[in-house]
Amino acid sequence: MKKIFYLIIIAGALLSFGFSSYYPIDGYKTTGIKRLYQLQKFKEDSVPYKRIPFGAYKKLEDIKLNLRSRTDSIDALLVEDKDFAKDMSKLFPGAGYSGSIMDMSNPDKLRYAAFRENVGYQPGSVGKLAVLLAVFDQMAKVCPDSWEQRAMYLRDIKVTSRYWGLGDHHTIPIYDIEKDKLVKRQVIATDEFSLYEWLDHMVSVSNNGAASIMYREAMLMAAFGPEYVNLTAETSEQYFKDTPRDSLTNLAHSVVNEPLRRLGITEDDWRLGGMFTRSPDKYVGRKGGSTGTPKGLMKFLVQLEQGKVIDEKSSLEMKRLMYSTDRRIRYAKSTRLDSAAVYYKSGSYYKCDRVKNPNCKDYAGNVFNYMNSVIIVEHPNGVKYITCLMTNVLNKNSAGNHMYLASMIDDIINKDNNAMKEAIKEVEYKSDKEDN
Repeated sequence: MKKIFYLIIIAGALLSFGFSSYYPIDGYKTTGIKRLYQLQKFKEDSVPYKRIPFGAYKKLEDIKLNLRSRTDSIDALLVEDKDFAKDMSKLFPGAGYSGSIMDMSNPDKLRYAAFRENVGYQPGSVGKLAVLLAVFDQMAKVCPDSWEQRAMYLRDIKVTSRYWGLGDHHTIPIYDIEKDKLVKRQVIATDEFSLYEWLDHMVSVSNNGAASIMYREAMLMAAFGPEYVNLTAETSEQYFKDTPRDSLTNLAHSVVNEPLRRLGITEDDWRLGGMFTRSPDKYVGRKGGSTGTPKGLMKFLVQLEQGKVIDEKSSLEMKRLMYSTDRRIRYAKSTRLDSAAVYYKSGSYYKCDRVKNPNCKDYAGNVFNYMNSVIIVEHPNGVKYITCLMTNVLNKNSAGNHMYLASMIDDIINKDNNAMKEAIKEVEYKSDKEDN
């Protein structure tokens, strides 16, 4: 059951909350994301922690938006630089690969390159960024006049999983502060976390159940408006029982897709067609299918850096939620990026025909084999860029190629820093059950 909040909030408490996982390690006090408490304690007590590289230790105050000075329209910014594009196009193997790259090291002189950037791919878990946007968009409508109030609700409103969060193999980190114990397991129906923690589970470990739960909450915010903050689990479930399925399907579709359209991201650029787990299907249907293009995703990330996604504070907070403070996978695993801060989301979706190939492996589908990476990279030397890479290469785990391309792209953009480093070679990628 959610807490009932008062409209009058002590000003001192608001100031202490600030503007606030992949979330900066010092963010526990502002978000209540418990796993950050353990990481912060490791850091304060000088406990060796080799799971994350140097670039993962930025503080809240260090994370900023890079393109606030550029008020241009997104179409005016995504103009290809011929020389930059020529260098980048040499890296892409051809069919099955698409990408877009924005070098924003100098905001006054952006460089953009793209390769088959309008080709659509099943976005997989990258589509969870649309749910993240939907939650922040609806929260802005629930509390239109106060960012501090929105942030407080994200931290203090707690919701249970129920059937919405079931059916995903990805585990979530659950840290007990009193017992100083961390366990990782799948979501169960009785799990209760704050909105911030569910968002962290959705983005940082790509839990599908958490994505469906936050999709649900975005729908409830849209349906109940300001009264959402007093909503109980019982009233929430009754709403889904009483509302016609087609109405709920249309609401679900509009909640996640309309904010994208307001950013100039077309239906062909990027759309989300439904929930990430099957249990909600009895109430909420799917509509239109899901697709994404490198250009559509680039439109989102560039405008995020401009502070135009809802508003500046919302843009900054969404960027913080994308900040990687856990182990890095696929594209982000490139050693070229170890010293860099990365804001990252990866996703895959594949299908195997076992009749055609009984030995068809995970992430190497022979029917389709989508793998996608979107990343903002910020090096200590001021080199900053965005890459959106989407692939569909059959019979091959493309994670190794993503990691190789990450190194090659970095060698071009960060050439002064990398010139004396040993050349990167493409190697077989060793994935594990946590890869998403």
